[in-house]
Amino acid sequence: MKSTAHYYLIILLCLVTVYSCNMTKIKQDANTNEEPVVIKNDSLSYEITIIDPGFTNYLNTVARPPGYHSLIFLENKNRLYVSVWNSRVNSPTNFNPNVYSNIIDYDPFINYGYDVNYKLFNYFEFAQRKYRMRLR
Repeated sequence: MKSTAHYYLIILLCLVTVYSCNMTKIKQDANTNEEPVVIKNDSLSYEITIIDPGFTNYLNTVARPPGYHSLIFLENKNRLYVSVWNSRVNSPTNFNPNVYSNIIDYDPFINYGYDVNYKLFNYFEFAQRKYRMRLR
């Protein structure tokens, strides 16, 4: 049984790859040999790996620690960010289609858990800083 969560995670991985391959990088102090960040929820049988250089460093040095934000806060922000992202995917003449290339299927009725929402939220925050964009 393939769930929409599975497709969402595949699309997010593709987007991260597009970011890391096609965007102009800003100057970073991050180690380019850093370990990828894995986001998974065993009960929903899915996993994604974020390979965008600098994200691990961001999680360890800039992001608020786990528990700082409530799950409800993270879910609400992720719904907003995904909504903006998806609207940009549907406007390729106004937004770079190399960046916004795939729809993200984030289902608000699926409980992805705290860790997934925490890392997804922080990836959006990281991407906004790194690629100088606003998802609002």
